[in-house]
Parts: sequence; structure tokens; C-alpha cells
Amino acid sequence: MKAIVQDRYGPSDLLRLEDVDKPTPADDEVLVRVHAASVNAADWHIMRGDPRLARLVMPVAFGWSGPKRKIRGRDFAGRVEAVGARVTRFRPGDEVFGDLGFADGAFAEYVCAPEGVVARKPAGLTFEQAAAIPLAGNTALMGVRDLGRVRSGQRVLVNGASGGVGTFAVQIAKSLGAEVTAVCSTRNADLVRSIGADHVVDYTKEDFAARGERYDVVFDLVGNRSLTDLRRVLAPAGTVVLSGGGVSEGGSLVGPMGLTIKALLVSRFVRQRFVVLNTVTSRENLETLAGLAESGAVVPVVDRTYSLPEAAAAIRYLELEHARAKVVVTVDQPRP
Repeated sequence: MKAIVQDRYGPSDLLRLEDVDKPTPADDEVLVRVHAASVNAADWHIMRGDPRLARLVMPVAFGWSGPKRKIRGRDFAGRVEAVGARVTRFRPGDEVFGDLGFADGAFAEYVCAPEGVVARKPAGLTFEQAAAIPLAGNTALMGVRDLGRVRSGQRVLVNGASGGVGTFAVQIAKSLGAEVTAVCSTRNADLVRSIGADHVVDYTKEDFAARGERYDVVFDLVGNRSLTDLRRVLAPAGTVVLSGGGVSEGGSLVGPMGLTIKALLVSRFVRQRFVVLNTVTSRENLETLAGLAESGAVVPVVDRTYSLPEAAAAIRYLELEHARAKVVVTVDQPRP
């Protein structure tokens, strides 16, 4: 089968389209013919081994000189081709989507995935839309619902609202009854309004930390503001949820991890909550996201699509061009 592979850390130029062995499912796995896979910031972080500190603290994904897994990509959508002996929820022909986690391997014609990280594709969505959901949607769901504990009537600020996670976070917060303020650039203001943002702060014209507004929950997806700035806009008993962030600058030692380390230290001494999101893939959350998509409460937003041979360009676009919403790789067009 065809797959996008990588041997050592570096830019997207190192990614290659090669023939590799088709995987065989274990007893608890499903073999999926991939129709679409989406690109996440995690892909370029692992591709580059950036930040370098991650190579020490996250050995499940990072080796010292190259990624632990050869094939890039984690989000996928497609059709089940075969199932392992202990799989009970799926059978060949089922349309599914899922997140491989740090196992990676979605930028390929086939993937094997444990039954527990796969769910049925939301009805009415294309494979491209379904592939856009897993990691970004789950990150938003856990950040807003689980760590942020967002309730109806609360005021929520999403910094990085037009990105992959941000577009889901805005919609999920709205579905929970929150009043949502989205921080983004001028070109993305109409986008975040169209998915439900009540207020938009254009960071090219205005500093959200200087507006005098307070929020019950601040979901920071960029990692470009100080703890002082974040505390300034937070209600006295509010919560800051930190998730990733950082941009590609040719390599860093600590990157966005520096902010999370500071937040964990500060949180011991202040009333305000600072929590760091560690996204965990689960079938239950995927099914929740599928339900939100089927009800229309959440609509995946796809910025651009690329073919599998263009996967390196897709990652480059996400990494360097300030892509909005989700970038998707079309692997194999389904036959009628």
C-alpha cells in the first residue's frame, strides 16, 4: 500500500510517498481502508521533534533522532475491511472514523486501529468532514466540557478560535449554553461568527487582555500570552485551560511546554484554576462528537484538501501558513 513515511526529524521535505506492507489487524483491531485523514499540529511537532524537550518526556511518540512511528497522521475516516477475532462492534463495510493517537499511521491507504478508538462515521457527513473531527473535536470537548466545566450562562473566551480545535471549541461551548468570545485575525472573523461566536476580538487590532472583560473560562490554544495576561481576563474563580499552541520557528527547546510548566506552579498559590489538557482518545467521546455533528450542533469546518501524494504540502500549509479550521488529506475516494 501507499503511505507517507519519515525516518528522521526535519521539515516536511523529508516526507516520502512509499510502498509499505499492508497491516494485519490484531484480535482487538479493525482494518480500515482510509478515505480521508486530517492534519493536526501534533503531526508537525512529531515530524520535527519539536520541542526538543518532548523527546525526553514523551518517549511514546518521540525517539531521539526520529519519530517512534514511521508513518505520519493520526485522524482517519474510511470503511472497515476486516476485523480481529475479538472485535464485536464493527464488521466489514461499516463506515467509521477514529484517532490512532501516538501510534500514528493515518496517511496511508490502510490503517489498523484498536476497536476502542473507533466509532461509526456521523450520518450525513462526508469522509473528509468526519476525518476532521477526532483529535481536534476531542481536544475541544475535553477542554470545554471536562476541564473547563462550562455551564449555561457562563462567559467563555477561546484564544485561537479559528484553528482546528478552536472551531470545535466555539461550537461545543455554544451547545452548552455559553456566551462565547472568539479571538482570531481579521480574515477569520466572519468564519467564527458563522459557527456561533457571540463576540469576536480581532487580535490584529485589539488586545483581548486590555479590554477589561472577565471570563469564567479561558481556553488558550495558542500559547502566546503570559500567565499575567490570562489572569487579567479571568474571573476570580475562573479556569484557564491550556492546550498545546506554539508555532514552527525552526525548532525550540521548550516551546509551549514552558507556559504549561509555569501554570502548574502558579496554580498552587492562586484561587483561579490553571489546568493543562492532556487529550485522551476514547470511543465514548467520538460517539458524543458524532451525535453533536448529526444534530447540527457541531459542523466540521474544512479549510483545504490535499491528495495523499500532497501530504507534505498539507503539513507545510498547516505549519507555516496559519491555516484556519481543518486541513484534510483525501486518501482514497470511496466507490459507490
